[in-house]
Amino acid sequence: MNLYWNIFRTFFRIGLFTIGGGYAMIPLIEADVVDKYRWVEREEFLDLMAIAQSCPGIFAVNMSIFIGYKLRGVPGSVVCALGTVLPSFLIILGIALFFQTFSDNPTVRSIFKGIRPAVVALIAAPTFKMGKSAKISMTNVWIPVVSALLIWLMGVSPIYIIIIAGLGGYLYGRYVKPSESR
Repeated sequence: MNLYWNIFRTFFRIGLFTIGGGYAMIPLIEADVVDKYRWVEREEFLDLMAIAQSCPGIFAVNMSIFIGYKLRGVPGSVVCALGTVLPSFLIILGIALFFQTFSDNPTVRSIFKGIRPAVVALIAAPTFKMGKSAKISMTNVWIPVVSALLIWLMGVSPIYIIIIAGLGGYLYGRYVKPSESR
């Protein structure tokens, strides 16, 4: 099968069945890209996620662009990006055309309320899986916990957390890690 068609179809399906944004897409992208097709290795997938999160723009689109570029360069990036955004565009267009007719419907409101917990689960599952892959243990679990609390409770900008974590990682690798290996 043509790889361009395969990557378009894969990301179109992921974009079509994902509710809750880019982070909810992580398990679907990982299942296809890493497990099913083996387009990227698991470690490389984690690296791509880190890069996609730090780049401006939509996380899922960034992920698809990076994967498409790895597979087929710029044309692959375009195909993957179109596959990712086209379903949302078509769904939003359809909703916009008919929203006024069913916005007050109690059944529609109930459906949207029921979807919310599923979205939370879709975001939580890859978070725990990433924690395992990132080798988060009981000795270093305090780093993401403190970071999340600083952002959530104290309103600290995530940019500062990333800068401090990067500096801490650099200092650890430069000064602490070499002395541990002696």
